[in-house]
Amino acid sequence: MRKLLLLRPEPGLSASAERARALGLEVVSCPLFRVEPVEWRAPSPDQYDALLLTSANAVRLGGPELAKLKWAPVHAVGAATADASRDSGFRVETVGVGNVLDLLAGLPPDLRLLHVAGEDHRYGGERPVQRRIAYRSVAIDDPGLPHLAGLVVAVHSPRAGQRLAEHATARSATAIAAISTEAARACGPGWERVEASDEPNDNSLLALAARLCHTSSPQ
Repeated sequence: MRKLLLLRPEPGLSASAERARALGLEVVSCPLFRVEPVEWRAPSPDQYDALLLTSANAVRLGGPELAKLKWAPVHAVGAATADASRDSGFRVETVGVGNVLDLLAGLPPDLRLLHVAGEDHRYGGERPVQRRIAYRSVAIDDPGLPHLAGLVVAVHSPRAGQRLAEHATARSATAIAAISTEAARACGPGWERVEASDEPNDNSLLALAARLCHTSSPQ
């Protein structure tokens, strides 16, 4: 069975590694980024009705400003974000199982949302939301990628795909499991195979990665 290379930063890296090992996979870790908080200030409470959280990192790194907002109900994308919100004392009203646009489609159009997000957020919707940047991911200059031949690589974002493409050399014996079609495209050409998960979440991505890990390497 092929090994799985995980590239995402902590704390998501450890969570993904635990899930992957529970699937019986052998994991190699090499984060391409580190996540750090950004100083921010919340708008006046009369300017929004609820919080939109699309990453557990917003909860973990939101700091004292986010801690002041526990009066506001949370609409979260993904179970991990919802769990982190509840663990921090927030009341979660909605948990989206797809992407942020799927979640927003089910919310009242007049609901005023404050999106506490990362610098590299991918909203892309037409619905107006207030946004505050609470964290950012910073590229590690020399991530020290292992020899890729024979591995399956899990790519959790388009930015990770771009970074992988910058550092990867021999690609023809390496399979890519990407969290979305955008992340798959960002990896560039020349790989043994590139496949995108059915849903843009960690569980779906790791299910795809597990399937690829049980394929034969062309080495």
